[in-house]
Amino acid sequence: MATKNTEKKAVSLKNIDSAAEEKGSLIVTIWQFVKFIVVSLLAMLVQIALTNLIPLIPAIQELYATEFSFLVLDYPVAYDEVTGAIIAGGLGYCITVNVANIVAQIVAFFVNKEKTFNSGANIAIALPIYIVFTIALILFTAWLNPTLMKMFQGMGWSDALASNAAMMICSALQFFLYFPVDKILFHKKKEETK
Repeated sequence: MATKNTEKKAVSLKNIDSAAEEKGSLIVTIWQFVKFIVVSLLAMLVQIALTNLIPLIPAIQELYATEFSFLVLDYPVAYDEVTGAIIAGGLGYCITVNVANIVAQIVAFFVNKEKTFNSGANIAIALPIYIVFTIALILFTAWLNPTLMKMFQGMGWSDALASNAAMMICSALQFFLYFPVDKILFHKKKEETK
């Protein structure tokens, strides 16, 4: 006599993926988008955590006092008007936001390839394309992030709030640009192993 426990089908990501495929490509894309949201939130958490942890490294703290400007990147040092203390900017901030961004994108690449798109795409082909796209996007957000941070600080926001808000906006922008790129890069499905 079979019990209810043995009759129940285990709900797993693979089962949901299979059920979505049976419903058609629109449902598959919607399900991939839902998984992409979860992975992007994970990447954003990694990015925000690193944005707040990296400045605790003494060598990085010292670099906040060093102005940095290169091509479109402009990271001036900001000082508190009352105390004269450094509150933001400089090379330290540039390193912090960009290292956090790069690590988050590395995490997102591999999780999205394996879990979101179940892709069997050749990493030797997909990864270089992803890296070029990521570098271009990081350069854009490396310019946008301090621009937004300065704007928020000009509105009277604290350094931490301005930094985190700028990071979240840049993360949201990346989210909406990465999904279609990943969908194209990871279009090849894994072959089923028996």
